[in-house]
Parts: sequence; structure tokens; C-alpha cells
Amino acid sequence: MTLLASLLTPSFGLLVWMLIGFGILVFILAKFAWPVITKSIAQREEYIETQLAEAEKIKNELSNLSKKHDEMMAQTKAERDKILGDARKISEKMYEEAKIKANNEATALIEDAKKAINFEKMKAIIDVKNEIANLSIDIAEKLIRKELSDKDKQNQLVEDWMKGINQN
Repeated sequence: MTLLASLLTPSFGLLVWMLIGFGILVFILAKFAWPVITKSIAQREEYIETQLAEAEKIKNELSNLSKKHDEMMAQTKAERDKILGDARKISEKMYEEAKIKANNEATALIEDAKKAINFEKMKAIIDVKNEIANLSIDIAEKLIRKELSDKDKQNQLVEDWMKGINQN
């Protein structure tokens, strides 16, 4: 174990040279590497802060856009409701106008039908009167022919008429 212990335990001179080498390394790193590393860390930190600020700005913009979107949706819904209400009113108005027009047309048709019925009724009454008059004339003609078929009766009838004319 002495050989192993001698290998693992450094001598005093080796320790001094290791400390001098380590010091030179720290000096070189402090002189040349640390400023570059700290500068790059600072730039990275600044870049991250800028990115976080931009992310916050974008988040705020998205929030504003979301609010605008909600406002636009509410406005669109209000306009849609107004348009539907107007359409409903127009539809009801058109329905009422059509109903009134149909009632007026129905009334006019009923009046025309009543006039036509009255006209046909009067025409039928006149036709019936004419037919009654024709039948009366035919009956009278038949009666007169029957009465006048006898010569004595004809003379008597002419004399009665003459008396009636003379008295007037």
C-alpha cells in the first residue's frame, strides 16, 4: 500500500506548481473569458427581458383584441336582432296588408255576386212576367176564338164595345 499511498499523495512541490498553474488559469479566465461570458450572459438576460416584455405586450394586445372581438360580437348580435325584428315587423305588416286586401277583394266579390244575383233575379222576374203575359194572351186568344166562333156572339160583342166607346 505504500506504492498506492505514494501515488495518491502529492508532494509539496507539486502542490505549489498546481496552485501557480491554477492561479494563472484563473487570471487568464478573469482577464479574457469572464468579461466575454458576463457580457454574453447580460445580453442573454436583456434579450430574455425584451422577449418577456414583448410577450406581455402581445398578451395585452390579445386581451384587447379579445375585448374588441366580444364587443363586435355583441354589436353584431344587436344588429342581427334589430334586422330580425325589422323583418318580423315588415312580415307582419305585409301579412296584415294582404289580409286587408283579401278581405276587400272578398267583399268586392260578394258585392259583385249580390249584384249579379239581383240582376239575374230581376231578369227571372221579368222573364216570368213575360211568360205569364204570353200565357195570358194565349188563354185570352183561345177564349176569344172560342167565344167568337159563333156569329151571334160576335155581333153581340161588337155592339157591347160600341156602346162602351160611345159612352166615353
